Amino acid sequence: MITTHRLPAILSAFLVLPLLVTGGCKEKPKAAIAAEKSNPNEVAVTPALAENLKFGTPEMQDVVGNLQVAAHVETDARRIAHVGSPVKGRILRLLAFEGQSVRPGTTLAMLHSTDLSDTQFALIKAASQQTLAAAGVHRAEQLVKADVIGRAELERREAELLQASTEAASYRTQLHGLGMTEGQIHQLETTRKLSADYPIVTPRGGTVLKRDITIGQVVQPADPAFTIADLSSVWIVANVPEEDAGHLKSGMQVEVRIPALPQEKITGRLSFVSPIVDPATRTVEVRMDLANQRGLLKPDELASMTLTGHTERKLTVPNAAVVREDNQDYVFVQAAEQKYILRSVTLGEEENDRRVVLSGVAEGEKIVTEGAFHLNNQRKQNAVKGGE
Repeated sequence: MITTHRLPAILSAFLVLPLLVTGGCKEKPKAAIAAEKSNPNEVAVTPALAENLKFGTPEMQDVVGNLQVAAHVETDARRIAHVGSPVKGRILRLLAFEGQSVRPGTTLAMLHSTDLSDTQFALIKAASQQTLAAAGVHRAEQLVKADVIGRAELERREAELLQASTEAASYRTQLHGLGMTEGQIHQLETTRKLSADYPIVTPRGGTVLKRDITIGQVVQPADPAFTIADLSSVWIVANVPEEDAGHLKSGMQVEVRIPALPQEKITGRLSFVSPIVDPATRTVEVRMDLANQRGLLKPDELASMTLTGHTERKLTVPNAAVVREDNQDYVFVQAAEQKYILRSVTLGEEENDRRVVLSGVAEGEKIVTEGAFHLNNQRKQNAVKGGE
């Protein structure tokens, strides 16, 4: 039971309670507004500050791009020779080995070939028949003049001479194809001495890159024996992805880096762009000719090729719009009327006082294009004042 003297106190408590509840509800929006105002990355643009600022949006522009692709060193195909034996035979001696420098006409190996001796014997036999037939024609001409034999006999002997001469010429051609020189063939016809030993001779000078034969091995005319290359000039070859190949053309400037030669800076121009796409890799082959007089570059060495000179449409912002802090790039982006917020962006290469935007801001967003430095100073001052 509530006594009469305690009634005023109870009524006072009921009156105060709604006031406390109402006061608490009003405090929450004030805290939220204070928190919103204390955002350290947001700053309001005052009329005085606006005099030092310019505004705009990121713009799409043509940018000279760089494309880096994997590459490697190759032997210049115009300076390489695969040397073999045109006759079947067994290797007797090896006279050149990998890494050795050779001159044109150098004998690389000797082999023994029965095919060669058989053809030599056939030529000697045909040459003898040719000599006999020529003597027979000469005697027949004398007998015709003396009216001893008829004209028909002379014509028969002339036909025999023609046949013998044709056979001899055929065997000479075969010996040429087997690698014998004109001087060697003439010596064979003079001395009538057969030789089954055959030299494997290089037609060009260079470095022996590969040897595919050993002593005692039987080689066929289609078998490779040596690979000789002139390494005074090499190719740098790269395969460019199909989607990046549209701008490729001969004469485009390139830069090459070779991990094995980190101190060497190599620049040049493309000498070849393939007219087709490799269906297996979906790439286009390109190459660069490179002098190698010192022999520093070796076939199959790894390299990287950077192609320059092509243009691409990319989103850009002015350099004056960029704020650099703590190794990170920022721009001021409009958050509300006369309010801008500092936003982190990822930027790419620079050209004509503009930076390529990789991420962080879109094409239609309004940003501070000039004077971002002044706006950032104001932001820092606001942060200091807010912390006091």
